[in-house]
Amino acid sequence: MSMLNKPHTGKERDSRQPTKFTPIKPKTGERRAEEGAVSRWTDKRADAVVDTNVVAGRGPGSTLQFQPRPVGLARGLTALSHRDFRLFWISQLISLTGTWMQVLAQGWLVLQIGGTPFDLGVVSALQFLPTLALSIFGGVLADKFPKRYLLLGTQSAAMFLAFALAALSWAGIVNLVHVMILATLLGFSNAVDMPTRQAYVIELVGRRDLPNAITLNAAAFNGARLIGPALGGLAIALVGLDAAFFLNGVSFLPVLAALLLMKAGAEARAEELRPHEVLAHVQEGLSFVQQSRLVLLTILLAGLVATFGMNFNVIAPVFARDVLHAGADGLGALMAAMGVGALTASLLLAFFEWEPHPMVLSAGAVGLGAFEILLSQIATLPVALVLMSAIGFAMIILTTMANITLQTSTPDALRGRVMAVYTTVFVGSVPAGSLFTGALAYVGGAEMPLLIGGTISVGVAVWVWWQVSRPAVV
Repeated sequence: MSMLNKPHTGKERDSRQPTKFTPIKPKTGERRAEEGAVSRWTDKRADAVVDTNVVAGRGPGSTLQFQPRPVGLARGLTALSHRDFRLFWISQLISLTGTWMQVLAQGWLVLQIGGTPFDLGVVSALQFLPTLALSIFGGVLADKFPKRYLLLGTQSAAMFLAFALAALSWAGIVNLVHVMILATLLGFSNAVDMPTRQAYVIELVGRRDLPNAITLNAAAFNGARLIGPALGGLAIALVGLDAAFFLNGVSFLPVLAALLLMKAGAEARAEELRPHEVLAHVQEGLSFVQQSRLVLLTILLAGLVATFGMNFNVIAPVFARDVLHAGADGLGALMAAMGVGALTASLLLAFFEWEPHPMVLSAGAVGLGAFEILLSQIATLPVALVLMSAIGFAMIILTTMANITLQTSTPDALRGRVMAVYTTVFVGSVPAGSLFTGALAYVGGAEMPLLIGGTISVGVAVWVWWQVSRPAVV
């Protein structure tokens, strides 16, 4: 029997003794079930008819055994019926809007204080290097400590750093070294925050509504991507760069208030975690990822495409300035256009609930790469806006479906660590990708990283498609 189909015994294990996952080759019938066999049944609850999928390969010890799907428009908003998730979602929408304001303002700040495109890549790399090195340990903390209190700490730290950058900018003393130091410190906070935030969602909505919650979180992220750059460009034009940084700091206050008001995780207790056992817990998560073909291919696809094809925080300011000859308003329009496409994809996923499948992930990656290649040949703003919207759409199909695939294929006890691996590979790939993009832009202009990055993304997607199409070894 495959690992994902192993029956749940109901026995509590000692948290100090990591589970050892032994690779066992599944029989042909079991493998087919694990890779997507679905049976359907109808469950009548009160006056509502629920079309329910019994997802094969998901036992009680995993994320989903039954995945009910309410019929009608309300199915896209089912996760918001949970009070704690409503608080979380609304506050995250506000905070993420502030974050996108700072993303735009920070890139523009680096160029204004004399930085080069390569400096943009260095700043981005410094922000994500701690994630690359430490996120897996953040996942261990997420599995062993109350997630609510971890998030209170990480969100408070991010708020302080935003206010610090606002103060330096307002005083007129900010320089490239300040930006690099603050970006690095934010990376340390994100190394714990990112896997914890993703693993916390199931505590807010339960297993049944987890896929819908993930898609709604993606919608909030991309709604903020649409609103944030526009507000950031407006704030920069009317007040100055320091206003964007200050408003980002203020945007963390609703998140802290929401976390204090939530009931989920309020009574959670930390498990005993001895320092000499940390590496064993890390190995436990890595072993699971290595032994699950679906999880491994999903992480590889998302990580490689992110490295070479998703470095728009580096390339967008250069593309706006050097190719489109636009200012901060043009940069804001580009990022907002990407947000429109991304938000459209998020809502499509929420209301139509596509089944996660590697082929869908590959299609998203192919679309992303192809639209980037086209963008590299464009020098007019209207056409660039259309292509940025298409890029945003394809990117969210890839990343959201990857998140759903991983969370619905992972046992609860390992969720923080598996999502930390995803965070490490996906987000932690940004340092290498930022340096790659910045160096190419410095040598060959903004068009070169778009052309090469898009080509690599298409190639990786085709490779994963071929891997999925191959029959598994029995």
